[in-house]
This record gives sequence, C-alpha cells and structure tokens, in this order.
Amino acid sequence: MSTPWLHPDRVALLENALRQRILILDGGMGTMLQGHQLDEDGFRGDRFAEGRDSAHEHHHDHPGSCDLKGNNDLLTLTKPEIIRGVHEAYLEAGADLVETNTFNSTRISQADYHLEHLAYELNREGARLARAACDAYTAKTPDKPRFVIGVLGPTSRTASLSPDVNDPGFRNVTFEELAANYTESANGLIDGGADVIMVETIFDTLNAKAALFALSELFHQRRARLPVMISGTITDRSGRTLSGQTAEAFYYSVAHARPLTVGLNCALGAADLRPHVQTLSNVADCFISTHPNAGLPNAFGEYDETPEQMASVIGSFARDGLLNLVGGCCGTTPAHIKAIAEAVRHCPPRALPVAKQEAA
Repeated sequence: MSTPWLHPDRVALLENALRQRILILDGGMGTMLQGHQLDEDGFRGDRFAEGRDSAHEHHHDHPGSCDLKGNNDLLTLTKPEIIRGVHEAYLEAGADLVETNTFNSTRISQADYHLEHLAYELNREGARLARAACDAYTAKTPDKPRFVIGVLGPTSRTASLSPDVNDPGFRNVTFEELAANYTESANGLIDGGADVIMVETIFDTLNAKAALFALSELFHQRRARLPVMISGTITDRSGRTLSGQTAEAFYYSVAHARPLTVGLNCALGAADLRPHVQTLSNVADCFISTHPNAGLPNAFGEYDETPEQMASVIGSFARDGLLNLVGGCCGTTPAHIKAIAEAVRHCPPRALPVAKQEAA
C-alpha cells in the first residue's frame, strides 16, 4: 500500500494510543437527540423553514410537503450547537474518539427526505463539528489526544438481498451506485477533518465492499489515505449478519482492506455479542472494536441496560484481553460511556497477534 497517510502524525498518535491502552469510543447519538424532543420546526431550523418565498424554496431545493422530523443528520446544519454538545458530553465522559453525526448522510438515505443534494455538505460539516469538539478537549489535556471518526453508514439499501420476496433476483441498488454514494460522503468527511473513516453497522458485506472499494479509489485519487475502521452487525442470536455471514467469514471478507480496526456494533447487547467479539479476536490481525447496544430493546423499542450492567459485562471482555476500542451504540449515553471507561481503565489492551511465521 504505497499511498501515504494524509495525517501521518495523527495516525502515529492513534496507533500508539491503541497499543498502550483500551481506547474509549462515544455512545449513541440518536438516544441523546431524542432527549431534545425537537418538533418539525426544530429539525427544519431557519434554513429549511416552511413558508419561504419561492426563490429561497427553489434555492434550497426542498419541497415543504416532506416532513424532516427524524432526520437526525440534518441537525448538523440546522442545530449544530446540539450536535457539538453531544460530542462534548461524550468527550467529558472519557471518550478518546467521537463519531460524526453522518450515519445517514448518503444520497440514498437522504432521498427519503428529498435532500440528496446535501450529502457532501452533511459529511463535511459533521466532521467539522466533531473536529472542533475534539480539538478543544485535546487542548485541555494534550497528553490525551482526541480523534474524529468519520462515519459511513450502511445506507437503507442492500446490494446482496432482494427487497421483494416474490422476486429473489431483484435488487434496488447496484454496487456502482453504492460506491458513488460512499465516494461523495467520504470526500466530505475527509474535507471536514476526519482522522479515520469507519464503515459502520454493516449488515450486508457487499455494501461494505462497495464502501471499501470507494475509499481505495478515493485515496488513490487524492494520493493520500486515512486509516479505515470496519464494524459489522450481527443481526440476531444466530450469530450471522443479515447477508448470512458469521463473524469469522465477515472478517475474512474485508481483511483485504487492511483495516486499522475490525469489530461489531449494534443489534445485540454486550452479553450476546461476546462470543462473536471473541471469534474476531481469535482470527483478526488488526485491532478489535465493539460498541454494543444497551441490551436488547424492550416491548417499546427502548433500551433498559444500565451503565453499571453494561460496564460489568464489558469489563469482563477487557479482562479477557478481547478489546482495543470500546463504546456504545443504541440506548447508550455519556453515563454508560463513563462507566465503561472506568471498567476497562486498568485492563491492558488486546495485543496484536504476532505474524505467523511461514514454514520454510
């Protein structure tokens, strides 16, 4: 891999930190945003306020008839102070790395709101907000640098499965469309100052391969690259991704990208994820990450696992040498992250396996 690092000093700092201790990732973004109880006007802000004159409406290219409530990524543009506040709350709780608010910032996902044209801007501004928060905290404690993870979410389409049960061969997205979406979004993340790119919550490995292909091509075009993190999601207790792979098969499918970290997030709580994280730890020659949900959702779709419960389970992961990077996904808050950070503080990070010597 001859392409040089875009930020070699930052990469060295991050790799050094990963070797020294278990690093802490942030927790859920949606969980925190729900607490603000924003209405439609809150999501729209001034920029997308309904009832604008026709010139403005045309300029912003957004039909007022489509509701924007629930488009959490849009808050990067309409309520940046809220997003910055969430990043700061996690940094205050002990996070070393924060994820950009860009989980749905692809054209495919923003099409649900007729906001496809904002994809690049959402990623760039998402990275800038996280960058500003991380830099402010690094300035307070220079011995503990903070890092921005630019998030590429899975999109709302799947390249290897048909959405139509009566037509198994049908696909509603192509590999090329996904790659183009990921290229645009990653460009924004890089321009906004991300330190690493995380291909996250992967339920379909073919989608992930489109993202990894896009990143490889983009780094080649830019003649500089960022480290890449890969995090899949096991969708049920069978231990497989939605597209049917075990954790081990998933790893071998993406190992060619030489990721900085590989891991699992979402779908399950920490206890149910444990055997699959163990599997990855056994086979992967890179660092291991996990950011589970706060347990499994209850009948109301809410997450009940307390910070203490979650930290207790994750503490056992750490004591058994499985972790390099840990945080939380759905249902987790700064209180969860603070408890997790405390639980793993005195545990050494998982050592990278020594490369197996080839038989002479």
